Amino acid sequence: MATHHGKEGVVTAGGTGVGELTSFTLETTGDVVEDTALTDATKSFVAGRTSFSGTLEMHFDETDTPQTTLLAGASIAFILLPEGNASGDRSFTGTGIVTGMSVNNAMDAIVSRTVTFQGTGALSIGTV
Repeated sequence: MATHHGKEGVVTAGGTGVGELTSFTLETTGDVVEDTALTDATKSFVAGRTSFSGTLEMHFDETDTPQTTLLAGASIAFILLPEGNASGDRSFTGTGIVTGMSVNNAMDAIVSRTVTFQGTGALSIGTV
């Protein structure tokens, strides 16, 4: 069983690596629809539609591309690479709409930026 350190992660947005990246999350969900008949003793369900969303965390750097384009409402093509970008590493590829962007500033901390996105269409899971 292989494990991976978080420092291996890479994200590209719009074909460009996200600079100053500190973390990312990817969440996939699937709807279920109940199809239980009145005479059934237990409930039953069928799979419905799926969706995905995520968050990118990074140090704030106004000169990094694509940080300058990751603004609410923007459509992005992205690749999330939790193991890194070497041949055979797992990849999650899709398109999403930026749903939010926040800049976080504290007196004794590095200024950070958080970008949230909602996936549109299918999420492709493959390898580099």
